[in-house]
Amino acid sequence: MNLLDLVFPKTCLGCGNWGKYLCTDCLGKLKILKPVCPYCENWSADGSTHEKCRMVYGLDGLTSIWDYEGAIKKAILALKYKYSTEVGKELTNAFIRELEEVTPLVKGILVPIPIHWHRENVRGFNQSEEIGEEVARQMDWKFVSDFLVKVRSTSSQVELPVEKRKQNLKGVFVMNFKLPIPGSVILFDDVFTTGSTLREAAKVLKRAGVEKVWGLTIAK
Repeated sequence: MNLLDLVFPKTCLGCGNWGKYLCTDCLGKLKILKPVCPYCENWSADGSTHEKCRMVYGLDGLTSIWDYEGAIKKAILALKYKYSTEVGKELTNAFIRELEEVTPLVKGILVPIPIHWHRENVRGFNQSEEIGEEVARQMDWKFVSDFLVKVRSTSSQVELPVEKRKQNLKGVFVMNFKLPIPGSVILFDDVFTTGSTLREAAKVLKRAGVEKVWGLTIAK
C-alpha cells in the first residue's frame, strides 16, 4: 500500500467496497444520459442544438455522459478539490469507454476549458486539461491545451445563481491568436450545470472564426 492509498483509501465512491474508486458494478448501474439540445434541454437525436435554439455564436451541440450525482459527482469533486489523481484516472477510463459509443457529431481539435493561472498553481493541475488530453489521445483527436486563456480569476460558479454566473464569466476567456483557427472545436469541461462556462467559451471561439463548437462533458 502506498501513501496515496492511505490518504485516499481505494473504496468505491458508490458502494464502499474495497479495490477501486469506481467499481465495475456501480459503473454498470449508471444511467447514460439521453442526448438533448444544450439550450432548451429537450431531446435531440444526437445532441445537436435545435434550429429554433441556435445562436450566431452559440454551441452547435453537446455530449454529456452521466448525471452529476452519486459516485460520479464524488469522483469529480475528489479530483477537483482533493487533488486525488488516482480517482481521475479511473474516471477518465470509464468516461472514454462510454464516449466511444456516443462520439460527438463534430470532429475537430479538443480544447479544455482553462482555469486561471493562480488557481492552477494552487491546485497543481487543471482537471479538464488532464482528462481532456487523455480523452483526445485515446479518441485519436488533436489536443490543444492553450487555445483559450482565462485572463481573470472568478468566483466559484457553484456559489452563484444563474444570472450571476453569466456576469461572472463575461470577458473571462480570450483566444490565443498565435495558433491557427480551426474549422471545428470540441470544447471539453468536467461538468455542464447551467452551461454558462461552455457558452461563454463557445462565443469567444466563434467570434474568432471557428465555425463549429461542440460541448463535451463528463456529467450534466
